[in-house]
Amino acid sequence: MDIDYAIRKDEPHKITDTSTPEQILLYECWEKSNRLSVMYIKTKISAGIRDSIEQHENVRELLKAIDEQFVTSDKTLASTLIMKFTSLKLTAIRGVHEHIMEMRDIVAQLKKLEVEMSESFLVHFILNTLPPQYGPFKISYNTHKDKWSINELMTMCVQEEGRLMMEQGESAMLVTQRKGKKGKSQAN
Repeated sequence: MDIDYAIRKDEPHKITDTSTPEQILLYECWEKSNRLSVMYIKTKISAGIRDSIEQHENVRELLKAIDEQFVTSDKTLASTLIMKFTSLKLTAIRGVHEHIMEMRDIVAQLKKLEVEMSESFLVHFILNTLPPQYGPFKISYNTHKDKWSINELMTMCVQEEGRLMMEQGESAMLVTQRKGKKGKSQAN
């Protein structure tokens, strides 16, 4: 007997007084496969899913109910991902590569859920999530005629991050040197 027989084949007619031995055997085979399949599936699905679906004695009906449960879960997941996507902001100069990769990952997950965004929209959206230090960089992008791909945006942002880090390091050195000079002249 194939354990998945009840999944692959329709339920045969119920056994009656006029059923042939072959029909009885076929029904018993289907019934055993159905019962074992239902028990097996119920042991393998999580308690949350098991509690949220009606009790089914037919394996096909059980599988259909589980499928329907995941359709609503996909909608919930899409909403959660969209909220996460729209709330992401880069708060520091560092980590722009990881920030863009995280946004790109969310978009890929949304695409699997049939929620798609154009690459152009994504580039503009990512630019709007960058901190104020990236202001001149954003202006530079907006004044260029060419549109960037996500990969080009990532490359340019990483370069800009490096430039901003160097600039930040230089300004920190200037502040440190000025404080050091003030301290010496006050001591004299």
